[in-house]
Amino acid sequence: MRKLYGTALAAVMASAVLLTAGCGQGLLGGDDAGSGDKKDEPIVLGMLIPQSGSEAAIGPYMSNAAQLAVDEINAKGGVLGRKLELKTADDACDPQTAAAGANKLVTAGIHVSIGGYCSGATLPTLPIFAKTDIPMIIPAANSQELVDQKLKNVFLINGTGSQQAGAAAAWMTKEGATKVALMHDNTSYSKDIALRTQTLLDEPGGPETAILEAVTPKESDYSANITKVLAKKPDYVYWTGYFQEGGLIARQLRQAGYKGKIMVGDGSVSPKLIEIAGAEAATGVYATMTQTPDTLQGAESWIANYKQKFGADPGPYSNQAYDAVRLAAEAVTKAGGTDGQKVISALEGIDGFSMFSGPLKFTPEHTLSTGGFQILVVKDGKFVLQDALQ
Repeated sequence: MRKLYGTALAAVMASAVLLTAGCGQGLLGGDDAGSGDKKDEPIVLGMLIPQSGSEAAIGPYMSNAAQLAVDEINAKGGVLGRKLELKTADDACDPQTAAAGANKLVTAGIHVSIGGYCSGATLPTLPIFAKTDIPMIIPAANSQELVDQKLKNVFLINGTGSQQAGAAAAWMTKEGATKVALMHDNTSYSKDIALRTQTLLDEPGGPETAILEAVTPKESDYSANITKVLAKKPDYVYWTGYFQEGGLIARQLRQAGYKGKIMVGDGSVSPKLIEIAGAEAATGVYATMTQTPDTLQGAESWIANYKQKFGADPGPYSNQAYDAVRLAAEAVTKAGGTDGQKVISALEGIDGFSMFSGPLKFTPEHTLSTGGFQILVVKDGKFVLQDALQ
């Protein structure tokens, strides 16, 4: 994981200032906007996030951080002389709700989509935005299935499922694990990571997969699954689903007498997991995760600004959502307007744009050049950095 040192954070903040500087109208000035743009109207960013359902706790982290970036850019003059405006819609981490939300945002006239948390809910929105040439900058959802659609308008600024699986396998090998139980919830995101991790574990020289166990999400009792898992005597259990089930599984594993190590995927990195599991069961739980505000070096002033504005600390995917807005503004600036095809081309040409994860350059598949996953651990009631996997 690339750490964000003070100088890198300064570059992020300086980039935000430069993006909106010049003649009081933003970089390039309003007169350089694309001929199809309505220069007196705002540039509208759409954000699909879970505002209801089991993952609703994540939604405010993402929308608040996006609004923070919008407000900062607008305070500096906006983009191309136009203000940014953020519109959100609920996806509830549910495919049907997400599709309805995407259509709602298209009807609202958004120019760039900067949302997407649950991969299974994000997948059905891809063709909706593609049909209207709306660029998608996805800050959180990271299933390889999103990449496999090969849509020109889709860009991921979180590491992919294959990159997360690589970090998980590397960490468990480093830890000396011998038998790993992989547990998933059959969603696109969760199953993808589990299967990719299994492939890596099956290579010679590392731990072996003891069992690949699928659970039914939104249940309260996973004892039958846990009994099957413990019968294989694993020394590591890796849960790749979301925090609601992850917290229950961690608690029920410990209640069943499991003494080995537990690790969860990035969808489970939330204070809610600790609350659901209980402090005792959650302590020592590892996680594969990209940067969180707590693990960013030199981000104290940014965290303070967020807390001052919203009265709460930023959480998982706050920094990625903040960067999604900044990247959208950069691409619109380089495109000279909001024409979808031109913004997509501008995103493809990004090289070295400063973000919390480091200088940005997309691969030909529109994913991060490096995944940036690190290992967190629950200590004293919160997730903290255990190993940056440099």
